[in-house]
Amino acid sequence: MALRPVLVNIKALDDSAVGRFWAEALGWSVSSREPGETNVGRVGFDWRDPARVCVDVVAVPEPKTATKNRVHLDLATTSAAHQAELVARLQALGATPAHVGQGDVPWTVLADPEGNEFCVLEPREIYRDTGPIAAVVVACVDPRAMARFWGEALDWTLHEVTDDHAVLRSAKGLGPYLEFLRTGVKTVPDRVHLDLLRYPGDDQEAEVARLRALGATDLDVGQGDVPWKCMADPEGHEFCVLARS
Repeated sequence: MALRPVLVNIKALDDSAVGRFWAEALGWSVSSREPGETNVGRVGFDWRDPARVCVDVVAVPEPKTATKNRVHLDLATTSAAHQAELVARLQALGATPAHVGQGDVPWTVLADPEGNEFCVLEPREIYRDTGPIAAVVVACVDPRAMARFWGEALDWTLHEVTDDHAVLRSAKGLGPYLEFLRTGVKTVPDRVHLDLLRYPGDDQEAEVARLRALGATDLDVGQGDVPWKCMADPEGHEFCVLARS
């Protein structure tokens, strides 16, 4: 029994506009299954692909606050020229410079058209084969505790864990990394979160029970009667366990 991340879920006032931005940013395509939801993935993508992570932008009525998101994307580049070109292209698409206390760093911090922060990284060998998304990065208090929980929750491989940093990636060696950075206590609801999926033949309720035993809690965000389960990890980061339909 195990789960895997399949979607990075981004809340937005205008899911269509934010979805188009991320499709252009990543070089992916856009599709919509229902009003208020815009899916972003590679051409011909299937969000249930066990080795890929796509983006799902969902409409909400509340705008983003000034508070920095606790979850963000790092984008990969292959050279200094590629980094500069990507930053310029993203700004032309509507991204803006963001200041989150990063200081003098080799990466560039931007925000999408609704203020969701992300980073355009300088070239790094570790991310040379991830695709456009190098990593999904989660701010946390205790990376070691997050590594224990998420290492048990997912079928991904733990690559590194220290007091300040924990890193996981699909055991298939494909797609982005999942990284936990020690930065402080969570104080606001997540604007960006992960959606998880079980494997064929596994039982959703059994997976949810397993997550509770690992320290996850059930979460009521006003979702009503839906086929997915809303939960939070031991530090309160929201995530959903999806149905397979």
